Amino acid sequence: MLLNNTNLFINSPLEQFEVTNLLSFNAPLFGYISFTITNLALYTAIIFSVIVGLHFLGNNDTKLLPSKWSILFESFFASINSMVREQIGREIYLPFIYSLFFFILVSNLVGNIPYSFTITTSVIVSIGLSFTILIGVTILGLYIHKIHFFSFFIPAGTPLALVPLLVLIELISYLARAFSLGIRLFANVVAGHTLLKILSTFLFKMFSGGLIIFILTLLPFALFLAITGLELAVSFIQAYVFVLLVCSYIKDAIELH
Repeated sequence: MLLNNTNLFINSPLEQFEVTNLLSFNAPLFGYISFTITNLALYTAIIFSVIVGLHFLGNNDTKLLPSKWSILFESFFASINSMVREQIGREIYLPFIYSLFFFILVSNLVGNIPYSFTITTSVIVSIGLSFTILIGVTILGLYIHKIHFFSFFIPAGTPLALVPLLVLIELISYLARAFSLGIRLFANVVAGHTLLKILSTFLFKMFSGGLIIFILTLLPFALFLAITGLELAVSFIQAYVFVLLVCSYIKDAIELH
C-alpha cells in the first residue's frame, strides 16, 4: 500500500487543478489489479455524501413546522421546477435537472474551500458531463421522432442545392454543444480559482512585509474578499446556466426547434 506525500502549500496557481493519486493498492489477483484513489474520486464521494446529507437534513416528513434546511431546499426545488416547466414543459425531466444542478453547485462550492479540489475544473468531469448529456439528448430525439429527427439539421425552406452545406454546418453546430457546455463551466471556474490563488499568494507576501505594508495591504485584502464573494456567486450562476442550457437542448430534441 502506497501513500503519496503532497505539499500543503501549492506553488503554482495551476497545481490546484492537477489530479493526483492519494492511495494505491496493488493485488496479485486475476493476474494484476491496481486500485487507485485520486483526489478527484475522493472529492466526488465527498460531494455525493454532502448532497445526500443536506437533503436528509431538509427532510420534513415527520415535522409539523418546516426547518430552515427544508425551506431552503423547497425554494431550490420550486425554482428548478419553474425552470423545467417553462423550458421543457414536462416535469418528467425534473429529477434529472434537479440532481444535475445540485451536483454542479455543491462541486463548485466545495471547491471554494481553501486547499480543496474543485472537480468541475477537471476536463474529464465538465466535458464528460456535456458529452454524456448530448448523447442522451440525441438518443431521446431519435426515440421520439425516429428518422424525422434528422430534419433538425435541415432548416425549413432550404434550397436543395444548399442542403449538403447547411447539414454540415448544423451538424458541426450541434456537436459543438458538447464542447461549449462543458468548456463554459470549466473555463469560468478555472479562471476564478486561478485569480484567487494569485491574489492570495500576493497578499500573503504583502502581509509578511512589515507593519506599514501590512496596513496598506488591508485595502487590496478587502478587494480580495469581494472577489471571493463574487466567486461564490459564480458557483450558483454556473450551475444555473448549465442546467438552463441542458433544458434548452432537451426541448430542442423533443420539439425539433
